[in-house]
Amino acid sequence: MVLLQKIAELLESFVSTASSYIWDRGIPFQGQEIPWVIIALLGTGLFLTFRLGFLQLRKLGHGFAVTSGIYDDPAEPGDVSHFQALTTALSATVGIGNIAGVALAIHWGGPGALFWMWMTALVGMATKYSEVTLAQRYRDVEKEDLEPYKWEGTVSGGPMYYIERGLGPGWKPLAVFFATMLGLTAFLTGNAIQANTVADTLKTTIGFPVWVTGLITASIVAMVVIGGITRIGKVTGVLAPTMAVIYVAGALMIIGLNYDRLGSTFALVFREAFNPTAGVAGSGAGIFLLTMIWGVKRGLFSNEAGQGSAPIAHAAAKTDEPVSEGVVALVEPFIDTLVICTMTGLVIILTGVWAERFPTEITLDGGDISYVVELENGHYDEIDEPQQIRVENGRYLEAGPGAHQVAWHEVAVEPLFSDPEQTQPFTGVVYSERELAMGEDGREYTSLYADAVESGAPLTMHAFQRGLPGGWGMYIVVLSVFLFAISTAISWSYYGDRCANYLLGHRAVLPYKFAFVTMHFVGAVLTLAVAWTLGDVFLGIVILPNLLALILLSGKVAELTKSYFARRPWIENYEVHRRLKEQRRYKRLR
Repeated sequence: MVLLQKIAELLESFVSTASSYIWDRGIPFQGQEIPWVIIALLGTGLFLTFRLGFLQLRKLGHGFAVTSGIYDDPAEPGDVSHFQALTTALSATVGIGNIAGVALAIHWGGPGALFWMWMTALVGMATKYSEVTLAQRYRDVEKEDLEPYKWEGTVSGGPMYYIERGLGPGWKPLAVFFATMLGLTAFLTGNAIQANTVADTLKTTIGFPVWVTGLITASIVAMVVIGGITRIGKVTGVLAPTMAVIYVAGALMIIGLNYDRLGSTFALVFREAFNPTAGVAGSGAGIFLLTMIWGVKRGLFSNEAGQGSAPIAHAAAKTDEPVSEGVVALVEPFIDTLVICTMTGLVIILTGVWAERFPTEITLDGGDISYVVELENGHYDEIDEPQQIRVENGRYLEAGPGAHQVAWHEVAVEPLFSDPEQTQPFTGVVYSERELAMGEDGREYTSLYADAVESGAPLTMHAFQRGLPGGWGMYIVVLSVFLFAISTAISWSYYGDRCANYLLGHRAVLPYKFAFVTMHFVGAVLTLAVAWTLGDVFLGIVILPNLLALILLSGKVAELTKSYFARRPWIENYEVHRRLKEQRRYKRLR
């Protein structure tokens, strides 16, 4: 038992250190550091935007036209339609990040973070276009009879293929490394963490046992993913639009009820983007860079541009023109960030919940507890060393610069109470290392109570609950969390099995699917604090090979783009689609 505990502590220490190097270290600026991963993602997006002449703005309309299906030719190679490929990718990107990620960005960076999410989406569209075009160009289309493996699909594609085939055989070790890392990421970020979020949300809101939730969601995921990409495409073709409509409809109702404040809300977003005032998470509030970083960070990882995951889904689309699927991919960050994330952000800001406090149980051994020290400028910095904080009648005995305080979601809380009704002010000492508080009468407390700010999905839930009459808005968020998490797991299962197929061949796909479903159930019933960070570490590592390939192959993307728009092949496809449509209508009339 002691050995297992030591191993767990070593793993947690390694993961924390690796995460800090990947996500926290970078170029110093205004007393902060711009993380290298963000610099690489944003820099690549800007490079491709200029290299392609702002194609994401010029050809967005064509992307919507191709997505609609008017240029579909079922005779072209692939497993799913343009629309199904888009919804499969959207099912993975439209998820917890749209609900919790936006709330986190506003919590840390203030309302101005929403503006930087928009800017990130614009450059991310160029990145997504490039990686999907390359995935189509260098995908592997099976030509032999693959029974009994036909259910898996006939196409495999993604960064591992365009790294090896586009850059040459000498780059295969990098392609293998990418596939390995993304396959591991699929187990965690795209699967176990999604299941854990659903189970935790349902337990918190309606008291549903986590193992029951895990069994239900794992069964749903299993029924879909065992059927391969064809079934995944059919399910996500219904699930993705349905969940988006439910969530966006609820948000639009709130925005409609507050239309008179919409102008001032947009003005606030633009003003705070460049001149942020002191925000809620005061450790760095008022610093322009903090607002920008959190907007960029949450925007990039909401639409997944540059991560190399979505190209795997788009590679399965039925087409013989790589650019035709690339323009479909332009639509993805537009829907994910510029529409759905904007809806979330506006609801949070319009209802005012981002700056308010709510009665909260401060669990002293919980993941949201932290300890901060007040700085000279009135802001706060988080501290890790053990603390003994003395409290009298709910108030801290020490106040002012240098004083240590209890914080919830990185924001100091005061006054502290010993009862949920907040009628008995606490007097005693809070011991951070022992994760408890001791009253002056010697009684020990594992929880105290105070009014605290919220963050993540609970903040969005508060916004919907306040914004819609009757308080039933929270159930829209609960339902969305359920649908978003399941759809994300379904799509990531395909990303993972394509990595298994690339590394080990067809025989590895079915065992991978079974392991994926098992991990989904495990994720629902266990606490996965380390898994969250470990998934981020794998994701941060896997991004870099993909971005390198995108830069090195940008010339090929430009060449394919120029050829496609010069030849205008969609016109011929339109005629084929029109004839097939007429033939089907004629058969129905006979």
